[in-house]
Formats: sequence, C-alpha cells, structure tokens
Amino acid sequence: MHSFLRHLRSSGVDGVPEPLGVDGDHEVLGYIDGAHAREAWFHQHSISGLQSAARLLRSVHDASQTWTPPADASWDAPPGASPVRGDDLVYCHGDPGPWNFIWRDHQAVALIDWDLLHPGSRVGDVAYALHWFVPTRDDEVTLKWHHFPAVPDRRARARAFLDAYGGLPHDFDVAGEVYARIRTTQAWIREHADRGDEPYRSWVAQGIIERWEADIDWTTAHRSLFRDR
Repeated sequence: MHSFLRHLRSSGVDGVPEPLGVDGDHEVLGYIDGAHAREAWFHQHSISGLQSAARLLRSVHDASQTWTPPADASWDAPPGASPVRGDDLVYCHGDPGPWNFIWRDHQAVALIDWDLLHPGSRVGDVAYALHWFVPTRDDEVTLKWHHFPAVPDRRARARAFLDAYGGLPHDFDVAGEVYARIRTTQAWIREHADRGDEPYRSWVAQGIIERWEADIDWTTAHRSLFRDR
C-alpha cells in the first residue's frame, strides 16, 4: 500500500496520504485536514461535491496503471464487478464511499483508507461509489442515513458522477453494475465471516447482508430512475 501511495504522489496525485513508514505494528501516514466519516455525507450532497469525488477517483485509477506492485504483494479485497480487459486494469480503492474522502468546502480533496487496494476493473470502484453517492437506495434510507434534505434526483446524480469520471459508455448500466458490485461484496464479507474474521462476523450478525439485499431489490425495481431518458 505504501509503495502504491508513493507512486500516486510521485505521479502528481497529491490527494492521497503521504506514507511515512511503519513503526512496529503501526503504519504512519501524513495527516490530511478536512471533514470525513459521518461529516462527509453533507459535503457530497451538491453536484459539484459529487463530481469532485468522481474526478479524484479517475485521477487515481489513471495514475495506478503505471504502478508495478512489489513482487510479494498480496490482496484481500473483493474483485471488481466486471471482467477486466488488459488495457483497463487499474488498482482499485475497494471502498470509495463518501466517508473515505476528505472534504473541504464541499469538495473532495483526498481519498484515504487504502487497506482494500486491489487490481481490478475501474467499473468495480465506480459502481461501488454510485451505490453510495447517488444513492441507489430507497427514499427512507436516503433521507435518514444519507441526510439529504429531500429525495435527490438520482438520474442527475448518476449522470453527473459518470460525466465527471469520464470515459465510460453513455449507456452505462448503473443498476446492473451496482447490483453486480454488491453481490461481489456480499460474497467476500460472507467468506470472511465464515472464517470468524472481525469485523465481518459482527457485520453479518448485525444484518449487513440483508440490508444490502434490500438495496439490490430496490435498485432492480427502480432501475428506470438511473437511466437517461
């Protein structure tokens, strides 16, 4: 991960933590000031904020294509939702939800928490982000957990994210790609939970699989909300 972050920063992507080394069992990273975690939801409500996150994600993916991982690199993360062509292989964040971006004045300035770094398709990261940024979730969840003051125009938000990211087909199947990405993540979480790994075992016990199943059902039933007319 530190090798990857050094590569991004040397490639001109400064919106990631600076790797400072490892001290015993602790990694040391440079601090990036700004809002994150729960505060992040409010910064990404605007189209401008959403688009800033998409552009940052694209810059990371593009710069990642010239990175050569260390020979002993290993990965523990769900793979991308779509098959990867040789010229489309990138190194994915794996968890690019609003909470893992650093925000200032409603703009995404950095992407943190890289423990799920893995090779895959850029579509996997994009679909994961769309699930949370659009969001592809029902109205009650969107208002309560994403803190929108009113139900957002999901089609406009999906299109704004995809346009800002750039390079993806205009008829990109938001519902289908989000469905595939959630399924991949569910299987990966179950695998860890079955081995007794934490926090995955607790997540499953607390109903994460069922909550995401509800997201899949809602997204599938309302896929017209994400299509361009």
